[in-house]
Amino acid sequence: MMETAFTPLQSLGGGALIGLSAVMLMGLHGRIFGATGILTGLIAPGNRSDFTWRAILLLGMISGPLLVLALTGTMPAVDVPVSTAALVVGGLLVGVGVTFSSGCTSGHGVCGLARLSPRSAASVVTFMAATAATVYIIRHVIGA
Repeated sequence: MMETAFTPLQSLGGGALIGLSAVMLMGLHGRIFGATGILTGLIAPGNRSDFTWRAILLLGMISGPLLVLALTGTMPAVDVPVSTAALVVGGLLVGVGVTFSSGCTSGHGVCGLARLSPRSAASVVTFMAATAATVYIIRHVIGA
């Protein structure tokens, strides 16, 4: 049976940093922090200044492990207990979900709920129900 690690302090720290970055992006640029929309706008930018802040934000997300390496001398441990094929299928399914819900968990769950958006509330309920069903099926029906 798969065991889930309980990391309340790391989770609290990560959540606080996500919240801070969402507030800063809204305060400094008037933009909503939705990771998928940020990446989409980076691939097909509307203008040069739009590209710049998106690229800086994405570089900040990617450079996190390098900061951990600089501070601790070791890279953070990453254990992905599924195959590459499962990651690809999961990524494609997330892409479909993001398209149907017009946004991702960061945009709807962090920013949309904070703005009391009914569409975001419906999306988050859908995300959470799908997550609960997936975990139940994988752990209790399939038995992985």
